[in-house]
Amino acid sequence: MESSALKNFNMELLFIEAKQKNLNIELDKKELKKLPKKLFLAYSIQYKETAGKIKKLLEKDNIKTIRFQQVLGCSKIKTKIPVLLISTGRFHAINLFLQAPSVYVLENNKIRKIEEQEIEKIRARKRTALIKFLKAEKIGILVSTKPGQENLAKALKLKQELIKKGKRVFIFLSDNINTNQFENFPIDSWVNTACPGLSEDNLGIINIDDLPEL
Repeated sequence: MESSALKNFNMELLFIEAKQKNLNIELDKKELKKLPKKLFLAYSIQYKETAGKIKKLLEKDNIKTIRFQQVLGCSKIKTKIPVLLISTGRFHAINLFLQAPSVYVLENNKIRKIEEQEIEKIRARKRTALIKFLKAEKIGILVSTKPGQENLAKALKLKQELIKKGKRVFIFLSDNINTNQFENFPIDSWVNTACPGLSEDNLGIINIDDLPEL
């Protein structure tokens, strides 16, 4: 009875935006001069209203917003326009580093450009993960069951391609991928098909989009 009831139970999901309010935004002329005259203004959902206010400030200083868009940790923007990110922490910024000519972030009413040294550290991590993948005999493919991140079909296709090359391949399907559990499995390299930000948690993880053609 219990299993039958659960099988027929349909759960509705309600997504509610979490907003950051009452932020005091004061950008003086000195800070605005750090920015180029054309920008991609990106923001995480909590800072949507704040980003709107900053957009108006930029317009008053003749800085044109070419694109105004919410971004996630796994967003693919691929732009030739410099990005100004309104968010907190490195999670969203990391994903944008390699997708734009330059990235600026707003921190405590100060504008900071992400330096090339920081970007190079990310490139170095990716190179290390790629070397591990190329040398690996046992490969684990990570698949998330979360809506918007699930790429099982892509994972199955990759598995078949790797098997043809003599690799031993295992698919790990989970709602919550915990990198702390990796040591429990004899895997040489992990391929991530979920949110790209996951690769920042472990040098042994390479994102599927960073793989060379097989």
